[in-house]
Amino acid sequence: MRKFFRTGNPYIWLTAGTLTICLLMICGLIVLIMVNGFGIFWPRKIVKFTLKDGAVALGEIVKRESIPQQKDACRTKLKVGNRDVYGLDFRWIDDADMTSQDYPATVLVLERREWGNMYGFLKGLRQDGGVKPLGLEGLAPLLKESHALYKRIQYLEKKGIGDINYLMEKSRLKLKRLMMLQPSEKIRKRIEAVRMRTDNLEKAYSEKEKTLTGLYTKAREKEVVVLLVDGQEKILPVFQIIRVYAPNEMGIFAKIGFYVAKFWEFVWDEPREANTEGGIFPAIFGTVMMVLIMSIAVVPLGVLTAVYLKEYASDSFIARLVRISVSNLAGVPSIVFGVFGLGFYIYFIGGGIDKLFFPEALPTPTYGTGGILWASLTLALMTVPVVVVATEEGLSSVPLSLREGSFALGATKIETLWKVVIPQATPGILTGTILAMARAAGEVAPLMITGVVKLAPSLPIDGHFPFIHLERKFMHLGFHIYDVGFQSPNVEAAIPMVYTTTLVLLFTVLVLNLAAIVVRNKLRKWYSTGTM
Repeated sequence: MRKFFRTGNPYIWLTAGTLTICLLMICGLIVLIMVNGFGIFWPRKIVKFTLKDGAVALGEIVKRESIPQQKDACRTKLKVGNRDVYGLDFRWIDDADMTSQDYPATVLVLERREWGNMYGFLKGLRQDGGVKPLGLEGLAPLLKESHALYKRIQYLEKKGIGDINYLMEKSRLKLKRLMMLQPSEKIRKRIEAVRMRTDNLEKAYSEKEKTLTGLYTKAREKEVVVLLVDGQEKILPVFQIIRVYAPNEMGIFAKIGFYVAKFWEFVWDEPREANTEGGIFPAIFGTVMMVLIMSIAVVPLGVLTAVYLKEYASDSFIARLVRISVSNLAGVPSIVFGVFGLGFYIYFIGGGIDKLFFPEALPTPTYGTGGILWASLTLALMTVPVVVVATEEGLSSVPLSLREGSFALGATKIETLWKVVIPQATPGILTGTILAMARAAGEVAPLMITGVVKLAPSLPIDGHFPFIHLERKFMHLGFHIYDVGFQSPNVEAAIPMVYTTTLVLLFTVLVLNLAAIVVRNKLRKWYSTGTM
């Protein structure tokens, strides 16, 4: 036995087995997320249960499980929807209480802008105090008209009224700034011009507001009557309906088309219903933009630090102390960096910027509050050690013969670094950047203090100068997962959204990393010694 262990084979099996277990755990996690994430958009059949007491229940079967401590007893979890009517989304029904179940062909799912899905039967269109019979085919043009009206309202609110509000706020701040200056004839003329412009903007705002009121009045004109399974009638404005479909009559191709449409909506639309429905595009955009800003900030800091430590600093006590400090920074909890970002970046630097450049806006902060810039710089500081260590290793991998050859040809120290050493170390620098991006994309704790919010009404990029607004708050996929999974008023209904958003976050990190890996491999091939 001792001779057997001396051969080293058991240790090889141990390491291989450990690697296999790790890979299985990672693959299992990804499969779990994919199964629960991809299934959210598939249209499920609607079942109707008739109970022993004569009551009926209608909805989607979400889960079946055995009842604890009851032999051969099971229960079904039913998504009954109609939250505005019943006050809950889900209901447990014991199989022993059921007398029959069927799948009505005419049952409809009405996806609404508020209150989630409604399950029922379309009775007709409410008109002149009565109900005009209406089928699914007749409802389609009404939905198309309401969707066009909704887009018009959204455009008017965001572009029309939103732009006027933005210009009015700018005029208000400009007027306040002029009032703070020493009075003169020139200043009085400028004040009058600003006031005249503000009056014109207020008139334009009133006109837009009247138009918006008319559009909302028009949106409430057409209503449909939905018959619920318990006999209740629900009056629903067509404007509140996003889509209507009959899942029990849908074929496989119709379901695939529905799935693609829902997935596209999830990726490109804005969230609604406290982030539990709709899309996550603002969170995707905020995550990618934050990672890019962080990368732009962390690479110069990390590379310059590593170049100095490796190429210029001697093996002194100070240099060793700096290396130890950089290594220890990698073990500091991320929330500590968030507190530092709040105190240094937001209160000190941001507050100083407000006092110097935006005094007219005070006490309302401009840069002295959380924003995507401060969140990105906080994560850049947190990931600097990763870039420093990777860059030092990349610099160490450059052959000494290349340096000596450069010096022999008359190049100076800085020329050798800039044109020979750093290009050769670029793959190592990008490796550090990849690791930094992967860590920063999933961080949540420091972002909660430095600028991330539950819902950002506008993206950090728009058509107003300077077009990129780094002072604005933003949404992030990691915080979106936390908010939907733990802070949502309807957590049980939001669980599928948690898995789907997690899948999108993994895919986003994968795309960012693959892009950096492709660039690194191309540079490694370009600067390899064999091709020089």
